Amino acid sequence: MTRALLLTVFTAFSLYSAYVVYDVGYVGIFRSHLSNAGGIQVLCDLTISLSLVCIWLFGDARAQGRNPWPFLVATLFLGSIGPLLYLVLRPRARHAGVSGAVAANLIH
Repeated sequence: MTRALLLTVFTAFSLYSAYVVYDVGYVGIFRSHLSNAGGIQVLCDLTISLSLVCIWLFGDARAQGRNPWPFLVATLFLGSIGPLLYLVLRPRARHAGVSGAVAANLIH
């Protein structure tokens, strides 16, 4: 994925998320999902997915000598915006090891 595309996705999703919080409120986002079994399933799926992304993010940031905590906290409160921001700000990958190869495919 090119950095320009990643930045576009990050910007569009961040703006849309800000609109949703303005429209229904931060708690309102969760309230609508907790109203039925389908919404709860979506929240569980998102929790599992973002937990796996956070595990990767933590290891990748540490391998690069970066502090992962701001992005992990952002993920906790802002969802996918945290990992998207991490990828937007991530230095160009060195092709060393699996992590670098995976990141090179994501960013380039």
